[in-house]
Amino acid sequence: MQTSNSKKMIAFVFAMQEEQQGLERQLQNKEVLIRGKRRYLTGSLWGQECVCVLSGIGKVAAASTVTSLIENFKVGSIVLIGVAGAADDALKIGDIVIATTLVQHDMDASPLFPRFEIPLTGISHLSTDVALSRQLGDAADFFLENDHENHVSDAAIAQFNLQNVKIHHGLIASGDQFINDRQVLAGLKRDLPGLLAVEMEGAAIAQVCHDFEIPFAILRTISDDAGEHADYNFSQFIIEVAAQYSLGILHNFCRQQQKT
Repeated sequence: MQTSNSKKMIAFVFAMQEEQQGLERQLQNKEVLIRGKRRYLTGSLWGQECVCVLSGIGKVAAASTVTSLIENFKVGSIVLIGVAGAADDALKIGDIVIATTLVQHDMDASPLFPRFEIPLTGISHLSTDVALSRQLGDAADFFLENDHENHVSDAAIAQFNLQNVKIHHGLIASGDQFINDRQVLAGLKRDLPGLLAVEMEGAAIAQVCHDFEIPFAILRTISDDAGEHADYNFSQFIIEVAAQYSLGILHNFCRQQQKT
């Protein structure tokens, strides 16, 4: 399915239903296409032609969804938005991480290939698109400066201590594992210097986008400290905070795209 606006069409990908809560109501001229048990929504978000899809959790789900997305919609760029666990003490719940590079922390084909390296590529770390990431960062910065309190309730701001939210840029690691063990996290930090956050989809999407030469960007809201209490108020945080961040940031991002 290719449209006349295919070169400008942006794909927005989410791993969990809660992360995209409220987004469908904002989609104008909505059409639905089912492919491989995925529901792709096309239309216009605040003037930007786009396709939105729920990939499901994990690297395989993310990779298969994005591959189908690219082949069916011929999108010009892909943006993944969702939550992640903090992997650095400088980050706190509610902070935002915009990926500059991604790595699969559970990729290990040694001794045939170095740990973390994607076999037969010579690559372990995949870089996001600089311009797209900058635009996403600008949208996030505008949101925090101007719209934060309009989207997130005072009660949630107080409960999750969101008074001084910061934006970070750097390395995100992905793997098919929900990390809630401090020792595991410490090992990843030792082996992946500069690691900021851990999640379960980003690096798989990065690999597919690398193969298809599609620009991509990834934004993650820190929902937990990836420690033993990583599941504390997790669902509540996603619904009341992370999903509201997504709506506000994407609103600014889509508006920004009309000026480029």
